Amino acid sequence: MRCPFCGFDETQVKDSRPSDDNTSIRRRRFCPKCGSRFTTFERVQLRELTVIKKDKTRTPFDRDKLFRSISIAVRKRPITTDQVETIVNGIQRRLEVSGENEVESVKIGEIVMETLCELDPVAYVRFASVYRDFREAEDFKDFVAKLETVAQSDRKNETRQEDE
Repeated sequence: MRCPFCGFDETQVKDSRPSDDNTSIRRRRFCPKCGSRFTTFERVQLRELTVIKKDKTRTPFDRDKLFRSISIAVRKRPITTDQVETIVNGIQRRLEVSGENEVESVKIGEIVMETLCELDPVAYVRFASVYRDFREAEDFKDFVAKLETVAQSDRKNETRQEDE
């Protein structure tokens, strides 16, 4: 593994352990040339995924981009970096086991929205505002109204099930 600080090719592993969700190996590394320490993660990759964007261009799946976009949506919310990592791992695994080598960006966006909706409504609205390209306050108002309608419907269904 190349040192990210000085570029030396022969770094040493000082410690290895499974990540919190057991989907990767966390390795602490040391560079004997410059003395820097850094962390790497090793994951199983089931298949190479290609993302088909809305304009029909194809790009390799970028796990870091997914992590960044979810992190932005959950910023200043009671959601930890480990939870975001778990979400990203789950989404990536779901895409890999689907059997498809190519996946539309719309599908990834919908999976993220579905996950955030269950996790945190504010993060869900934040992500949706970028994903669905809200242009004005009315777009937020309409989206939140739909969200409230769904929530009321869910509460009514729960009440009916409890009464039965």
